[in-house]
Amino acid sequence: MASKVYYGDLRADFHENLQQKLYRLMKTAGAGDIDFEKKYVAIKMHFGEPGNLAFLRPNWAKTVADFVKDRGGKPFLTDCNTLYVGGRKNGLDHLDSAFLNGFSPLSTGCHVVIADGIKGSDEAYVPVEGGEYVKEAKIGRAVMDADVFISLTHFKGHEQAGFGGALKNIGMGCGSRAGKMEQHNAGKPHVREKKCVGCGMCTKICAHSAISITDKKAFIDHDKCVGCGRCIAICARDAIVNNSDESAVVLNRKIAEYTKAVVDGRPCFHIALVIDVSPNCDCHRENDAAIVPNVGMFASFDPVALDVACADAVNAQPVIGGTAADTGDHCDHDHFHRMHPDTCWMSCIEHAEKLGLGTREYELIKI
Repeated sequence: MASKVYYGDLRADFHENLQQKLYRLMKTAGAGDIDFEKKYVAIKMHFGEPGNLAFLRPNWAKTVADFVKDRGGKPFLTDCNTLYVGGRKNGLDHLDSAFLNGFSPLSTGCHVVIADGIKGSDEAYVPVEGGEYVKEAKIGRAVMDADVFISLTHFKGHEQAGFGGALKNIGMGCGSRAGKMEQHNAGKPHVREKKCVGCGMCTKICAHSAISITDKKAFIDHDKCVGCGRCIAICARDAIVNNSDESAVVLNRKIAEYTKAVVDGRPCFHIALVIDVSPNCDCHRENDAAIVPNVGMFASFDPVALDVACADAVNAQPVIGGTAADTGDHCDHDHFHRMHPDTCWMSCIEHAEKLGLGTREYELIKI
């Protein structure tokens, strides 16, 4: 049976602004049927790496928090620390980055809690029912302490997962630092020496001292490398690449299994905003131009159907000229695969469906 995915466009007038429209979308989609009374409610989102301007504005988070508080709940915004060097690598820097980007109790009406603590080691070990790759996921403890879980996702491209949707936001985002390592370590990048100019940018971004420069060429020590992929993103010459397509598939399947660990056994609801669809993750300290026009807001109890609906909506849009998706290859109608040909986002969808997280079949209901 197809899952219901609710959709609202971005039209607004003096009768209803966009925050009010998102509130109505949540209510129409049935989020109000969840028992929020005196419940701790984790709202999982991405606070944006400093320098990136594509992340969701705090206004959207406030709407979701207000929806929960209006029904007696105790919401908090949350995310886990990153593997790579940047503004969110530990709990204190992560809070600084969140505040810098506008996320505070004053702007959102609720607190920000870094789920895996100051050092990224405050984690819960959660069994994965039916897991083929992960038997026990390492999830940020504050996420698992919540009674109700809501994902608030900025839907965009991703250099390893294909796109960053609800499953990516939950599965990878809720993993502690050790959990992120476990998801990434199926495949480790290597250097194409002919393209490498020895600039050293990869050595600066590597959090594990796994990369060195020898004879003006980068070298990756796979004994130290955790496979996080930040060196891939930082290389201006495309000299660092994944070893194989299989590693991208395994990563996506692990993301699905981590998502299973997070959502099992408690009420969950999922929201995705398809706006500012940048080519890469909001973990970048910059954002490239949006590849398609803004689409709208989506909500569902089914994260699988939600991701497929959002992907279909993006792929139905014309590519904006001069952006990363404007490659001239008109045969590939999948904008995400065209930008990141070594990725396979469908592998995450298929595995999530197999695990019982939802179905790719959906009924789109416009409010």
